[in-house]
Amino acid sequence: MLAKSSVVRRTSSAPSLLVLGRVRRVGAGAGPGASRFSVVMEQDSTNSNTSSNSGRGMVAVHKQTHHRTIDSRQQGAHVPRASGSGRVRPVESAYVVEPEVVVEYADEEEAEEARPGLLLTIPGPVTPPAPLTVADINQKVVEAQYAVRGAIVIKAEQVAKELAEGVPKPFDKVVFCNIGNPQSLGQKPITFFRQVLSICDYPELLENPAIVATYPTDVIDRAKMLLSSIKGGTGAYSESKGAKICRDQIVQFLERRDGYPSDPNRIFMTDGASPAVHYCMKMFIRDENDAILTPIPQYPLYSATITLYGGSLLPYYLMEDKGWGLDVEQLRVTVREARAQGKNVRALVIINPGNPTGQALPRDNQEEVVKFCHEEGIMLLADEVYQENVYAEGKSFTSFKKVVRDMNMPDTFPVISFHSISKGFYGECGRRGGYMEVCGLSDDVVDQFYKLASVGLCSNLNGQICMSLITNPPQPGEPSYDLYTQERNEILASLKRRSIKLVGALNALENVTCNMAEGAMYAFPCLDIPAKACEAAKAEGTTPDTFYALRLLDATGIVVVPGAGFGQKAGTYHFRTTFLPSEEDIDNVVVRMTDFHAKFMNDFR
Repeated sequence: MLAKSSVVRRTSSAPSLLVLGRVRRVGAGAGPGASRFSVVMEQDSTNSNTSSNSGRGMVAVHKQTHHRTIDSRQQGAHVPRASGSGRVRPVESAYVVEPEVVVEYADEEEAEEARPGLLLTIPGPVTPPAPLTVADINQKVVEAQYAVRGAIVIKAEQVAKELAEGVPKPFDKVVFCNIGNPQSLGQKPITFFRQVLSICDYPELLENPAIVATYPTDVIDRAKMLLSSIKGGTGAYSESKGAKICRDQIVQFLERRDGYPSDPNRIFMTDGASPAVHYCMKMFIRDENDAILTPIPQYPLYSATITLYGGSLLPYYLMEDKGWGLDVEQLRVTVREARAQGKNVRALVIINPGNPTGQALPRDNQEEVVKFCHEEGIMLLADEVYQENVYAEGKSFTSFKKVVRDMNMPDTFPVISFHSISKGFYGECGRRGGYMEVCGLSDDVVDQFYKLASVGLCSNLNGQICMSLITNPPQPGEPSYDLYTQERNEILASLKRRSIKLVGALNALENVTCNMAEGAMYAFPCLDIPAKACEAAKAEGTTPDTFYALRLLDATGIVVVPGAGFGQKAGTYHFRTTFLPSEEDIDNVVVRMTDFHAKFMNDFR
């Protein structure tokens, strides 16, 4: 048998024919037991003819570009002349016949003995690498799901394209209620933020007196302060944790908010809150035995990252009949059962205010959660990106860090909190700014977070600056304060009106119930979908809530996300919708959704 290496070389006794390169088996030969091997033939420039005895049983086949085959299987046949068998091109001191030479032997033993002086060592079947398929990539990526930008959204984008091309639809525009992206639905940015950012991006504006005269003095002062501390401006890398000046301003905000010290060395600025969640899952998931307690329903970033990094999602169900509250006793049972199965429960994810459920946790419920985590030795991951979005009377936001400190928990109690510029009343989603604050972890663990941040060099400077502005807005007495507070209050008041209007309309629909949105940007109604519709969904190979959402899109142009993408109790069906469309558009959403739902219910009774 032939050796496994794929070297083809000429020995000192070889004639002028020289075979070089990797040999590959290209299929069965013409005779019994024969195999075909593809090689490249190189010929000495001193002898352009390659006639020679081929050895017993050898067949030389030269495939030309038009695929004509020359077959000379007789004993003693010779390799066809290079000059007459395909295209010849000079390569330094040799000629190479292109595109390939196929040498066919009756069997491998004959191939070894076929040509004196020509040593062929040919591997087993080798073929060119096939194009990558989904089966060839990391299956954790394939398994991860992110419904907020899933199949329904992809279809909605196609529908929007068809509308733009003049394809007739029963609606005049697609309304994307699937994602918390305020400015895409018409929300105006905060003036102060944009003015400061414009100077930071183009400091030369400060050299034009006419332009300077249009900006309030606090805008100019803030921009100068930032530029003086960020070497190279917004086009340069910052420190991997984030520009020190921006982290310092976040620390000032946290200390005002919570009444406790904060450390800029434990602030990591990120491109939105999502990379911070990735950091945590990378750090704390070692294998499938590491479990993360995750609320159901949940924001699918958590289920996706747990899957990507090979951990286990340990669900705890929010209580819909109690305003999406959290039952700590259920948490204890869940953890006990998971540990009995060999799981190591690493962390508990809390989203407050809730996404997709919109609840704002009361203080006593937060204290129960902190006590539970302390007793069970579980880290707390607090997603607090909607902390500015609380609308319900008598409700307010309190950070979990403050609750932990107020309860006099040990300094080693681990709590990591996330914030972002994408939500609140600012909605600067595309600028990608956020941070995480790491509390209660040892310095050597924090150093590993720093390593992860360093691998990505730094988050973008515009997002860092915007985060510093959001956490330190204009103060009373400053020139920009009145306009800033007016814009903020108008946006938050409008969000509250829209939430009340949408939730009221949802509750008026047949077989639909919806908790009030106490905070965040979403409603998460529960639908009692008729059995006939469930059967139709099954026939189409989809879930009933997805079936409903697809029909809603086709009939109205309204894009929502099925509850299946967030998780829900078995046998229940939901969808998530934002109340971010403008007040005019929210009226149209209510009318379209009401008409659609009535027809849907009638069609599937």
